Amino acid sequence: MRRKMFYVYILQSLKDKRTYVGYAADIKLRLCQHNAGKVRATKHRRPLELLFMEKCDTLAMAKHRELYWKSGGGRRKLAKYFQEGFPHAQLC
Repeated sequence: MRRKMFYVYILQSLKDKRTYVGYAADIKLRLCQHNAGKVRATKHRRPLELLFMEKCDTLAMAKHRELYWKSGGGRRKLAKYFQEGFPHAQLC
């Protein structure tokens, strides 16, 4: 039986350059929902582009990583990525 994977993702608004962190099982569908205005938190910040994503084995790990990226340490690492460049998708 195939296990369901989850993804933590970081989007950037091309309108105001702010970032948004979330998690989803289907990253392509979720990005489409964001850009279609179906997500209240990002509806007024469209268009959005995918900056970074991590693949997680469990929903619990995806939630944990989402909280990390929203924390001070995660935001500092994100700022470093803006300076040095973003890595390819990570596995958590």
